[in-house]
Amino acid sequence: MSRSGLAVATLLGAVLLGPSARAASFALTPGEREDALRVGARAVTVETFDTEWRVTNAAGDSVTVLTPFHRLVLAARHAAFRNQPLRPDTSDKLLREQQDRLLLWASLRGPREDFARFYSPRLRVGDREIEPAFVQNERTAMRQDDGRYLARCVYSFPTRYLTGTSRVALVVRDGDGRDVSRFTIDLSAMR
Repeated sequence: MSRSGLAVATLLGAVLLGPSARAASFALTPGEREDALRVGARAVTVETFDTEWRVTNAAGDSVTVLTPFHRLVLAARHAAFRNQPLRPDTSDKLLREQQDRLLLWASLRGPREDFARFYSPRLRVGDREIEPAFVQNERTAMRQDDGRYLARCVYSFPTRYLTGTSRVALVVRDGDGRDVSRFTIDLSAMR
């Protein structure tokens, strides 16, 4: 094969395989499941294995995006810590529990122990605002060394209006409706 033919084949392969290889998938294929289990088992020795799914904003708040792929990676990692394989029925159960949902773990900072109690999240996709299917705000945040408090919150959103390549914004509002934290999440950069 000539150099130009090789270049065209490489470019064509990148175009055809690129987006599907690097986009969030809300329904995993058997190959993606195996890949997630393999990544999770190898992640035992790597502390920063989940940077692809973590987003930090300018205020220092962070959100971890739990795609189905990431959920299996975490389960396989925990199983590897126990030196046990992840049972197939366990992975099926985890994927069923998260079916049609995008799970977000938010770590938010505030001035008081109960600051996050009445926070309400919204997921913005273009002009559309998606209401959460589930909200669990930490009622008693943990005091940090700097005197501020850290609340860990869990938000679940339906995937009905999302694609694996969506660029969304998580907007967290206080009880008075004011925006207190915002994250731009690019699902195409995650598996």
